[in-house]
Amino acid sequence: MNRDHTENFSARLEATAQAVASMLENLLSETPAAGEIARPGHLMAAMRHGVLNGGKRLRPFLVIETARMLGAPETAALRVAVALECVHCYSLIHDDLPSMDDDDLRRGQPTVHVAFDEATAILAGDALLTMAFDILSAPETAMPAEAKLVLISQLARAAGVGGMVGGQALDLHAERVRPDETDIVQLQAMKTGALLRYACAAGAIAAGADDGVVARMTRFGEIIGLAFQLADDLLDVTSDAATLGKAAGKDAARNKGTLLSLHDAKTVRLRLGGLVAEATALLEPFAGEADTLRQAAGFIASRES
Repeated sequence: MNRDHTENFSARLEATAQAVASMLENLLSETPAAGEIARPGHLMAAMRHGVLNGGKRLRPFLVIETARMLGAPETAALRVAVALECVHCYSLIHDDLPSMDDDDLRRGQPTVHVAFDEATAILAGDALLTMAFDILSAPETAMPAEAKLVLISQLARAAGVGGMVGGQALDLHAERVRPDETDIVQLQAMKTGALLRYACAAGAIAAGADDGVVARMTRFGEIIGLAFQLADDLLDVTSDAATLGKAAGKDAARNKGTLLSLHDAKTVRLRLGGLVAEATALLEPFAGEADTLRQAAGFIASRES
């Protein structure tokens, strides 16, 4: 990626992050929405702490850029992107809990259970998860009802027992029972990959794409999800807490099953490069319209945090 492309990509990523943060800030006000009785102030503060703390907003970016590539206006995809980010942030709040990954830092700030308390962190995550489906189903998410139903159903599956939550269960189990390579790929595809896969599929669905295009973009999301996890595993052993904004070296300390526990870093980097090449090849039918997503695939593989 040359300097001009890098600067353009970074600007687009930052603009999306700002748009997502702005909508999240509005949605997380203490003013009750229609049909709500009240919004407890301390719970809303914990939700905002877990959501409005920076972050690249990569998953929303993939929703919006996939929709844009396919000709949909950003407004048609922004609320879908924000709903997905609510699910992602809920998962981070819960992953950080003492009973899960037991982290004190997230994006360079105290995790929600540290800044507040464990019960409030659990409830903040619960509230963000349910808010995601409220956002998707609301009249303000302007798209055909059939598309909304598909987005809601697919998000439930990507986030649930056959996706992210199931992957977290497998990940915790893998600290006690050493997984083989097939098991590791499966748990990572579920825990990390499911929401990235959904992001790309959701962008295509929001754009009204046909089944073939939705399937192609779903596969693209699946591959970059695998790449994201490989890059994450490498960062855990090569970076530090100041750069990552969270503890480093935790995978080995907790005896987590990763591909780096089975292969050396050179082998993992070669595999990572192969995934980026495969993802890029899937974008060939979209020609220049896919340039930003091509850059996203490279960014995922080479990121430093």
